[in-house]
Amino acid sequence: MQVQDKLLDGRRVAEDIRANVAKRVEALKERGIVPCLATILVGDDPASVTYVRMKRNTCERVGMNSRSVHLPEETTTEELIATIQELNADEAVDGILLQHPVPAHIDERAAFDAIDIDKDVDGVTTLGFGRAAFDLPGYRSCTPKAIVSIIDYYELPIEGKHAVVIGRSPILGKPVAIMLLNRNATVTICHSRTQGLPDIVRQADILVAAVGKPRFVQGSWLKPGAVVLDAGYNEGNVGDVDFESSLPIVSAITPVPGGVGPVTIATLLQQTAESAEKRATRSS
Repeated sequence: MQVQDKLLDGRRVAEDIRANVAKRVEALKERGIVPCLATILVGDDPASVTYVRMKRNTCERVGMNSRSVHLPEETTTEELIATIQELNADEAVDGILLQHPVPAHIDERAAFDAIDIDKDVDGVTTLGFGRAAFDLPGYRSCTPKAIVSIIDYYELPIEGKHAVVIGRSPILGKPVAIMLLNRNATVTICHSRTQGLPDIVRQADILVAAVGKPRFVQGSWLKPGAVVLDAGYNEGNVGDVDFESSLPIVSAITPVPGGVGPVTIATLLQQTAESAEKRATRSS
């Protein structure tokens, strides 16, 4: 099998999603509505500045409006929440994204939960997490939804498979585990206190790596034929999985870059378009 045959090309998946979103945006414009995503950046973290710019550029590519709110590093939790509430009240804004991480002195969870559930297109609120857990309608955390979208795009089975998730963050590890569980996978969540991690990973039909450590997962840990979704992005443009040692073992793997990342941003726009469509229905 050629290397190319094993790659889960996120750029290809993202292009498909963006094309669909662009059509939906055009239809909304014919009804007098232009979808708008508001991004909030607190401070000047270089990586966050880059991410916000990428999201703004992608909005423009599909014909959406983007609104950037840049707050100083010393912004308080109360000031940030007040900004979020202003955007909640703005009927021209369909989605709100608070770029994370925020400065350490800010209560990030309180800020996330200040976002109106109908504008939580990044899927970061506690209520949104609860809706995902119960498989109710709502906006999902974008990276977990991107991971499932990649699996579905390539028509890889989830039901009945053993999925192992390394990482338990509330916007990645936990929600992707829930989404896979809702699709009838058997799910094991691993984390920094897990003992015998390589042995657990070796049982995985589907592995999601979201641990934030470069090349952490080794090919020798993997079950032959496993499907690997690498949600890591570390310095040097490498993921959480050692790609070179894993490639001969797996049946399919996302590259870094060009895997989960592009689909995450496309998913954000997809959910913003959905929010705008709901606004159009309310105003009609």
